Amino acid sequence: MKRTRQYIGILVALAVYYVVHEGAHLICALSMGVFRKIRFMGIGIQIDIFRETMSDAQLGWFCMVGAMATFFAAWAMVLLSKHLCVRFGAKSKTHHPILLASCWYTSIVLLILDPLYLSVLYRLVGGGDMNGIKLLMPETAAAILFGTILLAHGVVLYKVLLPRYKKAFS
Repeated sequence: MKRTRQYIGILVALAVYYVVHEGAHLICALSMGVFRKIRFMGIGIQIDIFRETMSDAQLGWFCMVGAMATFFAAWAMVLLSKHLCVRFGAKSKTHHPILLASCWYTSIVLLILDPLYLSVLYRLVGGGDMNGIKLLMPETAAAILFGTILLAHGVVLYKVLLPRYKKAFS
């Protein structure tokens, strides 16, 4: 049962990540009038736009909004974590281990994925959102910014969320 709970939690976390990150891109593209289509690529999705009709600043903000959305969603999860752990933890009347696992893994994914990608991993896979973000600020500054966010989120994950969720699962 524990393994099933973990797999479901990870799948929920990835689904939430895509809805938040790509949803922000979609809303931005629609508001700018540059939405072309949604592309389904392997295990992911991508919002396709009419780049030729956009300024560099518009492209930069289009690429930035996905990371901004996951940042704010991650902090919403951090701020709600105490309530979620009490409400759905092992000692509560409304104990839901799958929901608790989903919250835990969603918090991890939202806190870590974009900062990790935009500080280090983008160099390995063609740039992605960094190609637009570097139109707003120097690439090195952006990578350092996201690296700093990654380190801060790692501390929050280790010092705040891990103890709360460990207690909630026990």
